[in-house]
Order: sequence, then C-alpha cells, then structure tokens
Amino acid sequence: MFPDGAYRGLLAVAGAVFVALVAWFVVSLIVQARPAFSTLGFSWIVQKVWDPGHGKYGLLPFILGTIETTAIALVFAVPIGLGTALALAYLVPHRLRAGLGTAVELLAAVPSVVYGLWGLIVLAPLFRDHVEPALTSVLGWTGLFSGPNEGVGLLLAGIILFVMVLPTMVAISRDVLAVVPVEQVEGAMALGATRWQVLRKVVVPGARTGLLGAFTLATGRALGETVAVALVIGNSPYVAHSVKSAAATLASLIVNNFGEATGTQLSVLFAAGLVLLVIGICVNALARVLVRNTARSGVTSVAVA
Repeated sequence: MFPDGAYRGLLAVAGAVFVALVAWFVVSLIVQARPAFSTLGFSWIVQKVWDPGHGKYGLLPFILGTIETTAIALVFAVPIGLGTALALAYLVPHRLRAGLGTAVELLAAVPSVVYGLWGLIVLAPLFRDHVEPALTSVLGWTGLFSGPNEGVGLLLAGIILFVMVLPTMVAISRDVLAVVPVEQVEGAMALGATRWQVLRKVVVPGARTGLLGAFTLATGRALGETVAVALVIGNSPYVAHSVKSAAATLASLIVNNFGEATGTQLSVLFAAGLVLLVIGICVNALARVLVRNTARSGVTSVAVA
C-alpha cells in the first residue's frame, strides 16, 4: 500500500500531464493557424466567399452551417431525449429497462461513417421524394423550405446529428433523473400528485443541473461531428438560404480540403479548426454559467398543483 502522499503525487502528475497535453494541442493549433492571420488579417473569418484559387477564404458560410445543423439536431434531441430518459427511468417496466438502456448505449457506439452512409443511401432518397415535398407543401410559406428537393442538405445533416447525439442525451439524462431523491418523488405522490405532475414539477427540476450537462455534451458532439455530416450536407461553400439547401460546416470543410491544401490554405484550415474550438469553448462556458446559476438557485419548491 502506498501512503496517501504518494497517491496525491500520482494524481497531481496525472493532472499536470493532462493540462500539458491540452496546452500543447492549443498552442500547436495557434502556431499552425498564425500564417493565415498574419497574411489575411481577421476580417476573412466573417466573409462569405470561399474561393482559394483567388485567395478568398471566407468562413462565414461554414460557421453558419455548423450552428444551423447543431440547432436542427438539438431541436429534436432535447425533447425526444428528455422524454425517452424519463420513460426509461420512471415509466418503462423494470424488466424492460435494462434491455432498452443497453440498446440506447449501443447506438452511441456506432461509428459516425455508418450513420453517414445510412443517411446518404437510405434517408437522402426518402427526404428527396417524400419528406421535403411534404414539408414544402405545409411550411413553404415560411421560406425555410424554398428551393429544389435534393435530399442532401442542412435538414438531412441535422437529422443525422440528431440520431447521433440522441444516445448521449438519453443515457446521461436517464442517469441523472434516476438519482432524484426517492423521498421527494414519494412525498409528492403521497400529496395526491399525478405521475405527470411528479415528473414535471419534482423529477425534472431536481435533475436540471445534470440535464444541462447532458445538453452541453450533446451540443459539443454535434458541433464537432465530421464524417457523417460531410457525407450528407452537400458540401456547398455558399450560405444556405433554406434548410433544404446544400451547405457545409467547419468540420466538413477541413476534412474535404485537408488532403490537397498547402501554404495559406492549409493555415486557413487550421484557423477554421481554431474557430471551431472557440465556438465549443463558448458553448461550454455558457453551459457552466447556466449550471452554476441553476445550482445556486436550487429547487425552491416541490409543491404540485
């Protein structure tokens, strides 16, 4: 047995190694991206035109594509993931929970390229022939579904991301919902609350800090996904004017151009990775603020109507 001091030393070394690796990664990224900023300045990041042949490297279409696909994925993943987690934690019979929980976790182990191929081969024709025409006929007046029905584009990329982040959202949410104190749940039911009231006013508020953590991890997964999105988004370097339009994300831009990039373009791709890292940091910082405020406020009341 090692003394306590030795364990503390080992933990300190492990923490230092982790910090050093992160710092090395960030510094390396900045060093590789620096020529792009020294040559082009900073304004090119928010420009719209991507034309390396003429020295134009606008990243705005790719930044917008990253945010839009993530938003589409989360619009579906949050309510469906939370509902599924509540069902697995409180509504599904005990004999079925283990099997369904394992199935959800197995979905998280599927490689992203498999999701991408599934989207390209199976979903893209379905979206082109049925889903997009139906959405256009019903919601075409909004302007969100203008343009031809091509199957691939922002909408399909967002749906693929939704399928990919759903297991993460469900698994983490289920775990945090399951640890809400039994006394609170049983107390609310003893006061005459219905099961829906207990879930809505006791369980979800009691687990909201953990649910925000699940949302943050799902968002990070969606922001950084590469191969699956590159296969189904259409890879257009223009700003998309509808959710059916082809687009591209920062990650798909990098994976599609890295093999042939040299000089300034290569530095621009590293800069695109740096921009993606900054977006992820901003999302995590916002989530930490929300978690801190939520934990500070606490659950003020478990009374049910």
